[in-house]
Amino acid sequence: MSITPRYLSVSRATMLAVSFAAVASLAACSKESQSLADYIAAICATQFREASREEMPFLTDNVAAMSKMMVDMGINPSGDVDRDFVAMMVPHHQGAIDMAQAELRYGHNETLRRMAQEIIVTQQQEITAMRLALGQPLRPSAPALDQKSLTVGDARPASR
Repeated sequence: MSITPRYLSVSRATMLAVSFAAVASLAACSKESQSLADYIAAICATQFREASREEMPFLTDNVAAMSKMMVDMGINPSGDVDRDFVAMMVPHHQGAIDMAQAELRYGHNETLRRMAQEIIVTQQQEITAMRLALGQPLRPSAPALDQKSLTVGDARPASR
């Protein structure tokens, strides 16, 4: 079956629509978050218009990760600089983890995939260290993702 340019155009439009829907759902919690998510979506829509169909899932995952990170970094100051720092840095680190996971899902360069694995491990360790420094409870640990559990072009970890 040959793929026509019209089909590719519809596919890009569909992927962009899915991306914007994800951004909108993340930002539904407040007016400020909505405007930030809209801003991120608008920037990405312009940049991603020419992206290939194959790259769209990667870009969509990254827009969702960046939007969630930016929305979650918007805190109400607590009056405690250290707590506010951690409250902003944890979503920042989680955003890096989410983007690294997208690289593992869709990337091909083994050097970059190894770096993505290292980013996941180090960012998780730093989140833990920041929470421990404040005496905050730690979240239950989840199994680490590795190159074998994420396959190229697969949007979800493989079952074990």
